[in-house]
Amino acid sequence: MTFILLLEQIFNGLQLGVTLFLIAAGLTLILGIMDFVFLAHGAQVMIGAYAAASLTALTGNFYLGILLAIPVTFASGYLLEYLLIRHLYRRNHMDQVLATFGLILFFNELIRIGFGPAALFSSLPPSLSGFVNILPETPYPVFRLLVIAVGLACALGIHLLVARTKIGAMVRAGANNETMTAALGVNIRMLRRLVFAAGACFAGIAGMMLGPLTAVEPGMGEPLLILSLVVIIIGGIGSVRGAFVAAILIGVVDTLGRVLLPVILRGFMGQAAADGAGPALASMMVYILMSLVLVVRPSGLFPPKG
Repeated sequence: MTFILLLEQIFNGLQLGVTLFLIAAGLTLILGIMDFVFLAHGAQVMIGAYAAASLTALTGNFYLGILLAIPVTFASGYLLEYLLIRHLYRRNHMDQVLATFGLILFFNELIRIGFGPAALFSSLPPSLSGFVNILPETPYPVFRLLVIAVGLACALGIHLLVARTKIGAMVRAGANNETMTAALGVNIRMLRRLVFAAGACFAGIAGMMLGPLTAVEPGMGEPLLILSLVVIIIGGIGSVRGAFVAAILIGVVDTLGRVLLPVILRGFMGQAAADGAGPALASMMVYILMSLVLVVRPSGLFPPKG
């Protein structure tokens, strides 16, 4: 493997990593801070992708479609929390699992009814369709670089919001002692609603970034939800910093594994068998990594304090 190909795959791993972080960041806040098991978080990825694709087609402008889709995903999370999720906070985790699993089926069928079973494909504007040299004679897609930049910007924004602002202080206080925080005058119901809506919005942004790279179709968020849960476990439930580190780690490990393992296996088996076994082993490496982390640090790499 050449250095240029290796560098491209590392960037692809970063792109996958920041996408996983956008999904996992909201999920770790919902699971770690609100103590709510939300299995339908992958549906928010799908909603974001469909909203962006539809609004782009409606307006004829990719950038405007994305800008309009962001408040749509925030509003969908806000309404979902108000209409259903808030009634489940006092229920046990099994009830939450069953209810939110039902939401997965509901949203998938709703999308099929509204848009049909066929996949949608988003086209990029000319300004994002080309390549840029990350090194001399090393072209890389502009849009994938944009995804990395957006993901890093969102990661920085989430960190500053949680660690440096009054809203972040209220979120952290509510996570540590909800009763005392409410006694100090914080509207816990509204705080939960905003955290949930923000998590849905970040997942939606991930869907918007994935739309032009993959097919926009019903159920597209479920495979990413599983990886995002692995990210949360490795990073530490409720830790945004842990989610970021774990997401980048998983993205790079998964991407490099899919490229390097077939090359290594060709020394022990035929090319066809190696090409088939390599990606499967790369997927297994993610879960092996999770197991190793849990053996060494059962609470994750960066468990939240308090």
